[in-house]
Amino acid sequence: MSVRKAVMVLYRVCWIAFFVMVVISLLPRPPFPYWLTWVPAAAAVALGLTAGRGGRAAVADPPPAVEVEPPVTGRWTALNSPADKVPSHGVHAYGQTYAIDIVAEPGAEPIPGAGAEPGAEQVLLSRPKFRALWPVARRNHHFPAFGAPLLAVADGTVVHASHGSRDHLSRNSLPALVYLTLIEASVRDMRGAGAIVGNHIVLDLGGGTYAMYAHLRQGSLRVRAGERVRAGQPLAECGNSGNSTEPHVHFQLMDDPDLDVAVGIPFTWRGVGVPSNGEIFTVGAAAHGTPAGESAGQSGGPQAS
Repeated sequence: MSVRKAVMVLYRVCWIAFFVMVVISLLPRPPFPYWLTWVPAAAAVALGLTAGRGGRAAVADPPPAVEVEPPVTGRWTALNSPADKVPSHGVHAYGQTYAIDIVAEPGAEPIPGAGAEPGAEQVLLSRPKFRALWPVARRNHHFPAFGAPLLAVADGTVVHASHGSRDHLSRNSLPALVYLTLIEASVRDMRGAGAIVGNHIVLDLGGGTYAMYAHLRQGSLRVRAGERVRAGQPLAECGNSGNSTEPHVHFQLMDDPDLDVAVGIPFTWRGVGVPSNGEIFTVGAAAHGTPAGESAGQSGGPQAS
């Protein structure tokens, strides 16, 4: 086990110890002084900062961006983009330094297979907006990204592929977002990287570069570990598993297939570049990798995670 891997394991152990001690401290006569409860929490914070040192070093002296094909076709909006800030998701953990989220937007043509339940007729969906109170949550088939095909961004080898986690309801209301931020995200972080990214695929693109697709739809895998894939080959479908507010694509490049030790690598999508937050872009379905750009626009909902 590498030092960085050991740090991440210890980080999760410390948070678990903290929450256990908080519960014990509620007893009439806890077996330790209250201040001791905060020791594992402080240790977890320190370990988290230590684990993010590699990402901070990469930002100080970033490697050149790796050009790959876009992972989707159709009309999409970028969120949490590294074009606007780095680290794009606020943390360096799990190789997310240069990660991006994208959500599908309705256009002139529906995204093939997106937003439809099995056997349902394909319809053109609008993306539900964030609500203050109601509805608290929505089913995934209301979102045009759900079920959209995800494509290999380059020739490579599948290192990891999982699709057993369920697709939960959306978290695109204020009560649901508070629950996600304060409770669900913390529990998932303690469970490990797999609980954060949900169903996911890791591709080895060669040269020490790995591509990761997160929040895949349950049961949608079309490839398995060890399989060679070609650029543009369908891999799975967009879903809403893991730490996610709504069906969306989380994509990143990194230097290691293990999310606990990976450091993010900058990317650029051929013909698109790196879209900024709220920017709408279109990737042509007929010739994957030959997208047609559109003017930027602001998304109406909260940023996916």
